[in-house]
Amino acid sequence: MNHAEWVARRLAALPDALPFADGSLVPISDVPHRIRHVPQVRGGAWLQDGELHVSGEAEFLRRRVVDFLRAEALRRLSALVVAKTAELGVTARRISVKDTRSRWGSCAADGSLAFSWRLVMTPEFVQDYVAAHEVAHLRHLNHGKRFWSLVNRLTPHAATAIPWLRAEGFRLLRVG
Repeated sequence: MNHAEWVARRLAALPDALPFADGSLVPISDVPHRIRHVPQVRGGAWLQDGELHVSGEAEFLRRRVVDFLRAEALRRLSALVVAKTAELGVTARRISVKDTRSRWGSCAADGSLAFSWRLVMTPEFVQDYVAAHEVAHLRHLNHGKRFWSLVNRLTPHAATAIPWLRAEGFRLLRVG
């Protein structure tokens, strides 16, 4: 098989893109929420009755959904990081969310943690694992034995979250 065939087969295996549009389903903590456009109401975007309500003009719907998901990811991941850093007695210099394509999280040498906003779509056990993984890097900037021991001390979910991310993570890149 040549490279072109391999690429074509990989592209054909990708799930369909899931645009942010009125009526679409978006997972939040792996629970599908229907996007409901409510143009006559003010307030941006909010969760209500299992739906993600989005106000304003239709041309701003996608941006408002992304803004909501980014803020929700930052809120949820920050809470996890605060709890785990307190347990370890360390401090994260800064916590941010980004639109990364190759990493779910990162830890800089200065103690800044960054996460993909798309983690908000994963199950809570995956969010917990990624937060623990990055917090463990505040002590060990490597993936050695002591690092993995610390990850397992901070979360019981590594054994299930890692395979989940490998099997399902790519579909989250097709959302939005």
